[in-house]
Amino acid sequence: MNNSIHPCIWFDGNAKEAATFYCSIFPNSKITVDTPMVVNFELMGKKMMGLNGGPMFKINPSISLFVNCKTVEQTDEIYNKLAEGGEPLMEIGKYDWSERYGWIKDKFGMTWQIMLGQEERICPSLLFTGEKFGKAEAAIKLYTSVFDNSSIDVLQHWGNETLFAGKVLFSECKLNGYNLIAMDGPGDHAFTFNEALSFVVECNNQEEIDYYWNTFTERGEESQCGWLKDEFGISWQIIPANIGKLISDPERGARAMQELMKMKKLDIAKLEQA
Repeated sequence: MNNSIHPCIWFDGNAKEAATFYCSIFPNSKITVDTPMVVNFELMGKKMMGLNGGPMFKINPSISLFVNCKTVEQTDEIYNKLAEGGEPLMEIGKYDWSERYGWIKDKFGMTWQIMLGQEERICPSLLFTGEKFGKAEAAIKLYTSVFDNSSIDVLQHWGNETLFAGKVLFSECKLNGYNLIAMDGPGDHAFTFNEALSFVVECNNQEEIDYYWNTFTERGEESQCGWLKDEFGISWQIIPANIGKLISDPERGARAMQELMKMKKLDIAKLEQA
């Protein structure tokens, strides 16, 4: 199953403003869809979704966007631009793990980890804190078992000399070729996973929707309109790849949207019949 995966960021009415801001900072970036509810955009060629969902959910640092830059100058430039009106979580500088690294919360509440690396790229980073601390390895093992063409490429544990021996210091995996970072975050944190950052899985048919839905909700929980939470509290949207076309159709889009709002797991046939 060759399913596209991308993150969805929940905004309180300012998705277009945020997407425009981000596209002005990163190379190879553009807005691709602009509607009152959804703004799709690409950063460094990677698809993102901005959702004007209202004030219900607030972005927090449990899921950040991790950006590798090829030069110190680019690392500083991106960090400084994102810092405009924002708040530093870790100031840009030299750390044990990198010659140049910084963690910044931008003016929209999204957090970014900017680091000097060997290649330009961007991917989400999951931080397992509080009750979820220690579950990063189980999560990436589940995800790489669920998605085809997946692999665990890096898995580093805290050393035996630490209080966190065996927990994940840093890991990186690919889910159908999509990069994802996961770490266990020791210490006290006032945040954990919520719906403000979710992962969208575009499905080609009902069989694929059923597969992902049933797999993730077996130990997770169903929500509405194609949303669910997995056993780790991370939110996923399991949707038809053609959902944009279905709900934007001038004649039938409103009826399809009405049907969608009644559903938990999405039923492609009912949406198409609407």
